[in-house]
Amino acid sequence: MSLRYLLKLSRPRFWLYLAGPVAVGVVYAADSTADLFTPTTLALFAYFLLPANVLLYGVNDVFDADVDAENPKKADREVRYGGERAVPIAVAVSGALLLVPVALTPPLAWPWLAGFLVLGVAYSAPPRLKTRPPLDSLSNGLYALPGAAAYAAVAGVQPPLLAVAGGWAWTMAMHTFSAIPDIEPDRRAGIETTATRLGARGAYAYCAACWALAALAFGLLDPRLGALLACYPVGVALVGWSNIDTERAYWWFPAANTVVGALISMGGLWRLVHG
Repeated sequence: MSLRYLLKLSRPRFWLYLAGPVAVGVVYAADSTADLFTPTTLALFAYFLLPANVLLYGVNDVFDADVDAENPKKADREVRYGGERAVPIAVAVSGALLLVPVALTPPLAWPWLAGFLVLGVAYSAPPRLKTRPPLDSLSNGLYALPGAAAYAAVAGVQPPLLAVAGGWAWTMAMHTFSAIPDIEPDRRAGIETTATRLGARGAYAYCAACWALAALAFGLLDPRLGALLACYPVGVALVGWSNIDTERAYWWFPAANTVVGALISMGGLWRLVHG
């Protein structure tokens, strides 16, 4: 197994889906710029940038090998697992590497890190939450957990409940939106998801509702955050009611998420610098 294959398996375009929340959590937990770059924050960011993605998507590819045979995007933009023994080994090593940030973070952060590991594995491995709607959507709150862990590690207190709830709702919407292009391949493979159960139109409405709840939760913390996140329900409504190809819109979202995440982080940095 080549390094190139392993990197492609880890879905580089999605790396910031896990590492980005770490950056946001650190920025908003910090009391000064000195808190931004510490062994703890760097270890968290490094782990969730690459090893966590190898773990998450490696487990997915191993347990979805038969299903992925029906999915054209695996050949076009991703990789198909072909039984390479090195993949489970890489997944196991990536899981074990979580012990590094665990060793560097206070116990306050450990439940969030444990939650990521449990949900990340259980999503694809038995009990395969990804095939049990609505648990497939609910379990994707795992993407918010790195940010919660980072906040707890830096601030020394748990993150605001509204922030956790808003992040969880945001990830639920993102998961279901990403599953819309897979509706037909999943149905042919006999896989049931929130998207296949609702159908494309219903899934768009579900995503808009979840993103609206996320915007509301963050808006209660800071109206500026709520206004920024309101672009998501508006955007998904435009995609759902227009002639924009769903699969094409899906591949735009990592870029849009990066821009929004950068703006949120810049807001937190402004707070640190200007008070």
